[in-house]
Amino acid sequence: MAYVKTEGLTKQFKGNPPTRAMDDLALEIEEGEFLVLLGPSGCGKTTTLRCLAGLETPDAGRISFGDRTVFDADAGVNLSPDRRNIGMVFQSYALWPHMSVRKNIGYPLRTRRGKRQRTESTDGWVEETAELVDCGNLLDRFPGQLSGGQQQRVALARGLVARPDLVLFDEPLSNLDARLRDQVRAQLHELHQRLGFTAVFVTHDQSEALALGDRLVIMRAGAVEQFDTPEHVFEHPATEYVAAFIGMANRLVLERRDGGWTTCGEQVAGDVPPLQGKDGPVVVRLRPDDVRLVPAAERVASAVTLPAAVVDSEFGGRHMDVVVAVGEERVHTRIPSGDRGGWARTLRVDQPVQLSFRPTDAMYYDLDGRRVAGEIAIDPSSVPVGA
Repeated sequence: MAYVKTEGLTKQFKGNPPTRAMDDLALEIEEGEFLVLLGPSGCGKTTTLRCLAGLETPDAGRISFGDRTVFDADAGVNLSPDRRNIGMVFQSYALWPHMSVRKNIGYPLRTRRGKRQRTESTDGWVEETAELVDCGNLLDRFPGQLSGGQQQRVALARGLVARPDLVLFDEPLSNLDARLRDQVRAQLHELHQRLGFTAVFVTHDQSEALALGDRLVIMRAGAVEQFDTPEHVFEHPATEYVAAFIGMANRLVLERRDGGWTTCGEQVAGDVPPLQGKDGPVVVRLRPDDVRLVPAAERVASAVTLPAAVVDSEFGGRHMDVVVAVGEERVHTRIPSGDRGGWARTLRVDQPVQLSFRPTDAMYYDLDGRRVAGEIAIDPSSVPVGA
């Protein structure tokens, strides 16, 4: 295990215009921490991972594993991947098709230069690691004889077998179907809890990030947008970009008009909290689960309420996914489906309804995407106890 630190990492790819994949990136990863790099395609997370591995060379900056510098642009230090004592689990598994599972897992032990790997029993380490990831019974098979989930477990064993200082995961679950993805994710989380290895995990899936990460790095255009625990990122997204990426998919813009608030040309009704200190437009971000739908004539207390019309609805088992129109905007809601014949299942296209949400369930930002929670104060008296 190792404490990992990056300082001022910068990487630019040639093009017209050039693409800056990392922009003065600074990270500190604690020993034994599972760090997740989260963001959309092109945000720089995979380039960051490849720079840590030594597969990509930054234009500037420094990388250290504990007290050992593995890259320093100014000092001309750039250790090759085989000298960094890392393990890597690839998205495509990258198993040797002509080698048995035993030989695939043991490959890092045969190629490492460290004295410990030359003197310890290779077979003992391979079998021990295979048992850890539940593939001990597959050692004499070949990759072509394995399912996708089994191949991923073999790739994980190969990444861990040499007891590396740092294990790097490049979207390792993205090629698995939904059921296997959940299963392997749970196994990986349990394995990390048991072994405590230092890890950096790249994904664009927020559910993976929240489940696995001790801390999350939300990346945007090669820079850190927010670096915090999963709980704090989920509950207090620092910018509108982060809010959208971690599930607050609904966006409404509130504007002052005639002493009240409007959005999409519709008057906001009900117990609207006073948004103190902000006269300009306010962006509201909401999760689908935090939006309620009620009949058009029903009075809703202690909530922000807007007239809407049903656009589409889908049955999701225990819930209904309903899209409604508020003016020109589309809002996605997720509501309990209830018993057969319940109100949620009777919704039809163009049916008028009311959209409502508790003001404390929303996050507020300015038009530049900066959170304005410190500027916009919700009067506690406007939100009843227990709301």
